[in-house]
Amino acid sequence: MPKVTLEQWRMLKAVVDAGGFAKAAEIVHKSPSSINHAVQKLQQQLGVALLEVRGRKAELTAAGEALLRRAEHLLDEATSVEDLALMLGSGIQTELSIAIDQVIPPAVVIDSLQEFSSHFPDTRVELHETVLGGGPALLEAGEVDLLIGPDIPSGFLAEPLGQVRMICVAHPGHPLALRPGPRLSMRDLRHSRQVVVRDSAELRDAEAGWLEAEQRWTVSHMETALRIVQAGFAFAWLPECLVRESLDRGALVALELEAGSIHVVPFSLAFADLDRSGMATLTLAGMLTEAFAERAPDPESEELPDWWSMAHCGSRVNL
Repeated sequence: MPKVTLEQWRMLKAVVDAGGFAKAAEIVHKSPSSINHAVQKLQQQLGVALLEVRGRKAELTAAGEALLRRAEHLLDEATSVEDLALMLGSGIQTELSIAIDQVIPPAVVIDSLQEFSSHFPDTRVELHETVLGGGPALLEAGEVDLLIGPDIPSGFLAEPLGQVRMICVAHPGHPLALRPGPRLSMRDLRHSRQVVVRDSAELRDAEAGWLEAEQRWTVSHMETALRIVQAGFAFAWLPECLVRESLDRGALVALELEAGSIHVVPFSLAFADLDRSGMATLTLAGMLTEAFAERAPDPESEELPDWWSMAHCGSRVNL
């Protein structure tokens, strides 16, 4: 068993922070004599001098500085244990799991998670980045508390959040982008290499945006698909928020198709079980809903396309 207690270390830290026994007594609401006794006993039990008085100020010795540095970690950990016990006793969730489809603008989610972390600093968050059926499968299996995506399984309550546009893009030097004449047909696309994103559901073998292209490349993440398209040897349908910057600076071009060059994808937020959702889940859901609402086009100040996409995809600081 340890010779010393956390309370003794707390008394020592109070003396060091306050610069003396009298001021430390005011901070911890104990008498100066009891604090002095605790520190003296701590030094005796450890067999090393921890403090030395210089003038009217008590300062750490070299040994005391090294030992208190380690002890502060113990004090912090003890506080965390107490906070966790308080959370458990009050019914606050200690863990939260959320599935986000990769078509959803990640900056909006990260903004919400940053705000959430300040309100629930001790709640652990597990984020699943899914594609197609991956998110719904996790929701149906009870492995996530929330799902944001375009495909919500039947039997789950969901709140519409917005919609994104999937744009058919290629490098400006790609043969499809350089082809003169009328708009591209589906036949033209089928004879070109397409990069698609694999369904993250374990038991499914579908790919997002697959046109049965003869030269199909399959990846697991939208970012990887974007890099392949930027390299110039494939085309793909990718979320507007992911490609907008590249389109604006001419690093990518939107292909002109006879039809279907842009797919509009509505998405929603779904609860695994709204009635049993804890305060952490409900709070994060509210923050996500608010964050997406902030970025929706304003009908009074912006000209809306026939099918509006999110007006702002980036971080809140850039709105």
